[in-house]
Amino acid sequence: MPAHIIDGKHLAAKIKNEIAEAIKKKKGRPCGLATVLVGKNAASAIYVASKRKAASEIGMKSISHELPAETSESELLSLIAHLNEDRSVDGILVQLPLPQHIRESRIIEAILPSKDVDGFHPLNLGYLLSGHPKMVACTPRGIMYLIDSVGYNCEGKLAVVVGASNIVGKPMALLLLQRNATVIICHRKTKDLAHLTRQADILVVAVGSPKLITKDHVKDQAFVVDVGINRDKDNKICGDVDFKEVARVASYITPVPGGVGPLTIAMLLKNTWQNYEEKES
Repeated sequence: MPAHIIDGKHLAAKIKNEIAEAIKKKKGRPCGLATVLVGKNAASAIYVASKRKAASEIGMKSISHELPAETSESELLSLIAHLNEDRSVDGILVQLPLPQHIRESRIIEAILPSKDVDGFHPLNLGYLLSGHPKMVACTPRGIMYLIDSVGYNCEGKLAVVVGASNIVGKPMALLLLQRNATVIICHRKTKDLAHLTRQADILVVAVGSPKLITKDHVKDQAFVVDVGINRDKDNKICGDVDFKEVARVASYITPVPGGVGPLTIAMLLKNTWQNYEEKES
C-alpha cells in the first residue's frame, strides 16, 4: 500500500489562518517581524522574500533590512542591538549564510533570546535540552506538528535522524526524545548508514544530499520526513529521499517541495506571534 503523503502546504495554511484570525482580534500595536539579509545570495533572497510575504499576508508587520555584502560585523551587530531595543519588533530573523567575514555564531548570540524566532540562540537550545523549550527551531517544530497532524504516537518508537546540525538534526532529536522515542543521530562519519535507517520507525533526513535515501534504507511502514532541498541531475527540485521509491514502502512521507518547507515558514510566524502574545498579555 503506498504511503500517505502529508501535505505541508495545507497544514501551513491552517496555522497561518489561525494566526491571522488572532491578529484581527488583537487590539493595539501590530505584531512585527524583522528580517535581515546581508549580500546578494540568490537563494537567501528568495527565502527571505517568501517569509516577508507570508508575514504580510496574515497581517503581521514585516520590517525589512537589506544590507550590502561588505557590511561589517560591527555594523550588523549595531543593527541587531537596535532591533533588540525596538518594541515594535517581536521577532528577528538574520538570514544565513552570512558573508565569510562575519561570524555567524557572534550574530546569533547577539539576538535577544525572546526575539530569536529561528530558535538558534544557545540559550534557546539550552531550554530545549533541559526539557523546557521556549523558542524552538522552526523546521523541527514544524516536523513535530506534521507528525501530530496524523495522530502518530512517537512513544517507544525508534527514531533515526540523519544530519546533526544545530538548525535541524540536534533539536529534532531532542523533540523526539521528549516524546519518549528512542533516538539515534547519524552524520557524515556514520558507518553503514542503511543498517541504522532500516531499523527506524521514524526517519528524518536533513543532509542536503539528493536522493540519498532509497527504499533499501527504509523499514516497511516507516514514517519518513524529508527536509532536504536539492537539484537533481535534471535540475529539478528534489529532497534527500528518493520519493517515488520510498513512498512504496513507507506509511507516511513528506514531499519535496510542499512538505516540510511551508511548515518551517509557518512556525517562524508562530514563534513571532508567541513572543508578541507573551509581551502584550
